[in-house]
Amino acid sequence: MSRLEELIQELCPDGVEYKKLGEIATDMYRGSGIKREQITATGTPCVRYGEIYTTYGIWFDKCVSHTDASTVSSPKYFEHGDILFVITGESVEDIAKSTAYVGHERCLAGGDIVVLKHEQDPKYLSYALATTNARKQKSSGKVKSKVVHSSVPAIKDIVIPVPPLQVQSEIVKILDNFAELTAELTAELTARKKQYSEYLNILIDKNRFSNPTMTKLGELFDFKNGLSKGKEFFGRGTPFVRYTDVYNKRVLHKEDISALVECTPSELEKLKVTRGDVLFTRTSETAEDVGWSSVMLDDIGACVFNGFTIRAKPKTDRLLPEYCAYCFSTNEFRQYVTSHCAFTTRASLTGNTIAEYSLAVPSITEQQEVVNILDKLYLLCNSLTSGLPAEIEARQKQYEYYRDKLLTFKELTA
Repeated sequence: MSRLEELIQELCPDGVEYKKLGEIATDMYRGSGIKREQITATGTPCVRYGEIYTTYGIWFDKCVSHTDASTVSSPKYFEHGDILFVITGESVEDIAKSTAYVGHERCLAGGDIVVLKHEQDPKYLSYALATTNARKQKSSGKVKSKVVHSSVPAIKDIVIPVPPLQVQSEIVKILDNFAELTAELTAELTARKKQYSEYLNILIDKNRFSNPTMTKLGELFDFKNGLSKGKEFFGRGTPFVRYTDVYNKRVLHKEDISALVECTPSELEKLKVTRGDVLFTRTSETAEDVGWSSVMLDDIGACVFNGFTIRAKPKTDRLLPEYCAYCFSTNEFRQYVTSHCAFTTRASLTGNTIAEYSLAVPSITEQQEVVNILDKLYLLCNSLTSGLPAEIEARQKQYEYYRDKLLTFKELTA
């Protein structure tokens, strides 16, 4: 019998209470808005809501951002053990993502963050809130103005198992060990991806090519924003390229497109995606997440793209689609995007801005040579059928299976 089984047998043999977060909370409140221009190199540690999506995992002990607390209106603080939820997002699947703060500084919570104070094991709560069952409960967010929102009442209604603290602690030890093993593999993969990025920038340096033509992207592509629809239109109809498809993949194939949306013949005509089209992310919380691109390498018939991206449709045959998968990931292009995007409450990019970028266009032969080399390197770093990515994927599935299994208990009845 394992130590966890012994503890369950000793402390909760008849089952475990399932409670709403509202019952667990000793306090729950929303943060206060912290604008990008208020972020400083030093000062009071703080978290802005987008960082919960992009930076923090199940738990964190240090903030990546700081601010001058005196510039924040009605500052709201969080401390060791508090759980942070993000209540604004771009997809139902991601809404109400949460993380546990296990550091020891007093920090500021930004706008669209909900802070949960409690007397449980913070890592246990964070693991429990990441389970398949908890994510299903979180996904009841409402779509308003093209963005998904949750709320304090919705978060209070999430139900999770709450075993005794000793059981919580033992589960955390087991899941932390899983996470540590995956982190080691991920660190190795990160080193390989860094090496790949260095090769990419060397191979696509305009000074390497024999006689490249400097050409503005507006001469090579027509740019158009994508389809914006209400939540009720999704789940059936026409294949649909999501924002996350573009953000996470440098190339797209037919099998990558799993989402569906109802659209009119007119929308399909204007927003169709075909082989060679390059899609760029056009809005996000940070400049670093804007302007990432993915190129469609298949003709899949009817297919449209989402409103948070820009489609660049080729006007010429001077660029190989496969070359486009790489040439918009260079440091030079990324620096152009981050320095030219606009800011209001979010970072945003326009087709007109992308159109002004001057790209060195080498011969088709030279483009193909670059593609042949980078395809091999990319496969080593990103293939989900071999090497480290495949091992990490398998480890992640194993972790998720055991996490859900460990966090499913016989429910205590009255």
